[in-house]
Amino acid sequence: MLNFFTTKPEFPIPSSRELWCLPLGGVGEIGQNLMIYGHAGQYLMVDCGMGFLSLPNEITQTQRVVPDISPLLSQKNRLQGIVITHGHEDHLGALVHVWPQLQVPIYASAFSAALIERKFAQAELDISRFLYTIATLNPVTVGFFEVQWLPVTHSIVQSHSLQISTALGTVLHTADWKMDANPLLEAPFSFKPFGHIKNLVALIGDSTNALKPGKTPSESACFADLLETVQQQPYRVVVSCFSSNLARLITLARVAKASGRYFAVMGRAMEQMLSLAKAHGYWPADLQALSPYELGYLPRHEVMLITTGSQGEPNSGLWRLARNNSRFMGLEAEDCIIFSANKIPDNLVRIQNLIQAFKLQGITVIHAEEYKDKHLHVSGHPSQQDIVELYQHLKPPLVIPVHGEAIHLQAHAQLIKEHQLAQTVLLGENGDLFQIIPSGKVIKNRVEVGLISI
Repeated sequence: MLNFFTTKPEFPIPSSRELWCLPLGGVGEIGQNLMIYGHAGQYLMVDCGMGFLSLPNEITQTQRVVPDISPLLSQKNRLQGIVITHGHEDHLGALVHVWPQLQVPIYASAFSAALIERKFAQAELDISRFLYTIATLNPVTVGFFEVQWLPVTHSIVQSHSLQISTALGTVLHTADWKMDANPLLEAPFSFKPFGHIKNLVALIGDSTNALKPGKTPSESACFADLLETVQQQPYRVVVSCFSSNLARLITLARVAKASGRYFAVMGRAMEQMLSLAKAHGYWPADLQALSPYELGYLPRHEVMLITTGSQGEPNSGLWRLARNNSRFMGLEAEDCIIFSANKIPDNLVRIQNLIQAFKLQGITVIHAEEYKDKHLHVSGHPSQQDIVELYQHLKPPLVIPVHGEAIHLQAHAQLIKEHQLAQTVLLGENGDLFQIIPSGKVIKNRVEVGLISI
């Protein structure tokens, strides 16, 4: 008799002779980064990020989503801990929604831990007994995994690649990184932390900019071009950027000072980031922000507002200004909006509608992506030449491209093939099991995966 009923596959249990990784988010998509490593009957979770999906038939609305961890729950007692690479939402934003089902230790840098604490406090959850602050380069034992946080440069402070060591060998999980010789707030990128890696068996690599030739410019390149652009504006200037990029916030504050303007920040995420920057000693004492309320009393040519909304988020500061319902100030024709950020593909329609709303009011709009000859924004991810240089230095035998849609993963794999950077490249997507040891192969659709709206 045929059985037409199927059951969901159990989450795999690794033997002591196996080392593998299995993504529940972030492979074949942008955001929702969540990787499970398996070895000797135990799991290690790397990052736990959230993301956004555009709603059907909606031009401005999105839905926040997190990876569905239900496949893992039947074996959750095997999970030894969650390790966080850095403080971006797509790497830690799902923790407050996912962790209550797991109740395991979380390990993060001081800055990332502060972000996590704030999120849990807002949700009225006490995480203090489970949250451990790591020190850069100091090994931490998490079950059968030894984890070391290697400092890298990125568009948020205290970003790390992870050296994950087991009895079978070491995996380098690069997370998000770039080669920045002058990142403004921290030490320049260096190969030195990678020099002590022994028995490297695989590299799990960032694919975000794998389509982009050349090298990613330094964060320090933004000041001169932003200053020139602001100085050309006769009236109010509003700049929107990613709130987590403290170096960019400080650059914009310095641009305001150099151009004879007063500045304020608007938007809860940006206000919180400014507060954390001051608490952790990153904010320069000579840059004093005004309250947004004070900007409305200043002459138009003395105003700079730094706000959220670069991705067209419907409740952001930029949309409130576009709809003329900001409680702080209004805009007039010939005021200027500068987008100091890239356009994330899923947000293109919302961004364009926001830009159009400003243009209909006679407001000047300058978007970084439309001024290719200027550094009004720089990425926090490695371009092709950066990837080549790192891999030539490390000589990984096996590479698994992650952090990107299929087109980014394929470009990453092609780059490796063209430059002969690794013996083996494994391509896959969420739910696939990537066997690092013993076989170096991909088992497709090993578990069912999905997203949960929050």
